[in-house]
Amino acid sequence: MIPVGFDYQRPESVDAALALLAEHGDDATVLAGGHSLLPVMKLRLAAPEVVIDIGRLAELNYIRVDGDEVAVGAGTRYRDIVISDVLAKECALLPAVTRTVGDPQVRHRGTLGGALAHGDPAGDLPAAILALEGTIVLRSPRGERKVPITEFYTGVFSSVKEPDELIVEIRVPRTGSTGWAYEKFTRRSNDWAIVAVAVVTAPDGARRIGLVNMGSTPLRAKATEAALAEGKSIEEAAALAAEGTEPPADNAGTPEYRRHLVTVLTRRALQTAAG
Repeated sequence: MIPVGFDYQRPESVDAALALLAEHGDDATVLAGGHSLLPVMKLRLAAPEVVIDIGRLAELNYIRVDGDEVAVGAGTRYRDIVISDVLAKECALLPAVTRTVGDPQVRHRGTLGGALAHGDPAGDLPAAILALEGTIVLRSPRGERKVPITEFYTGVFSSVKEPDELIVEIRVPRTGSTGWAYEKFTRRSNDWAIVAVAVVTAPDGARRIGLVNMGSTPLRAKATEAALAEGKSIEEAAALAAEGTEPPADNAGTPEYRRHLVTVLTRRALQTAAG
């Protein structure tokens, strides 16, 4: 349970962090809250030569309205998202989902950017941002680019982010008072979701559905979304939630169990959002 030796760097700015990433490339990794990185380092599933600690960079910690979107700094901690008056008014799904992550100690350390960079398909926040059709802002010494989260993940714990890039911001639409819901099924309150479903109603009335732990990446329930757009009932549409998914098998449940569970949770979430 002791990690391999590494060089620890704590830059004082984003630019300094980017310079370190450019210098060390694949040999470096970024530390924000540490809840995902440190356990895998202790198990020696990861052995970076350089750890770049960005957890104290105040310039990455903010929540503000910008036009039709809410911009959230990648270093914003879960607790700040949960208590944000801006998000409660403009995008209530995000703090509601964040409130279900871990316990108070986790929520005081974990960061939104860290959760999205880790990309665990069993994680709550990637699916929530997917349902919101958010955008991830990446920065490197070569410049800045915006990647829709629908195009961000490429596989288990993998994404289009390059080794010299850093997630600096997440942008989500201002959904206002439109309907939303999050249904999460766990063994215990602090566990990873066996299955979870995030539903949000877009400003144009379309309903978008993000699924947790139903494949190798965060997924959308496309068949259900299409059925709702065609005028199908909630019950009919929810029955299609497992289409196109490949849920894992583990000691929490079989793929068949998860396929059944996702239809139940999708129906409940859609009913709540409609109400």
